Amino acid sequence: MSPDERFEALRMVFQGEPGVAGGAGDAPKGAFGASALKVDGKIFAMLAQGRLVVKVPRERVSALVESGAGMQFDPGHGRPMREWFSLDPGAKNSWEELSREALAFVGGRG
Repeated sequence: MSPDERFEALRMVFQGEPGVAGGAGDAPKGAFGASALKVDGKIFAMLAQGRLVVKVPRERVSALVESGAGMQFDPGHGRPMREWFSLDPGAKNSWEELSREALAFVGGRG
């Protein structure tokens, strides 16, 4: 399954969750988080350069990086974002599990 197909499947999982919106066509193509999943208007998960990117606490980002699952997300300006994690395509981590963590963090449900 391609990253786009995986993200679409993930979007379907979160469809109907309270306060959750987003996915393909939600913002102008090429805009930051154009196909992002949002809770109460705030991005919690998105697809960037074929990788799942989630917003989680800094400590969790550090732990995930140390585990070898991926890296801090850098949107292209050379400064990684502290609370954003970019999952390596070959990592064994569950897209849904990480996205649920992000939803809880961003939505204040955790």
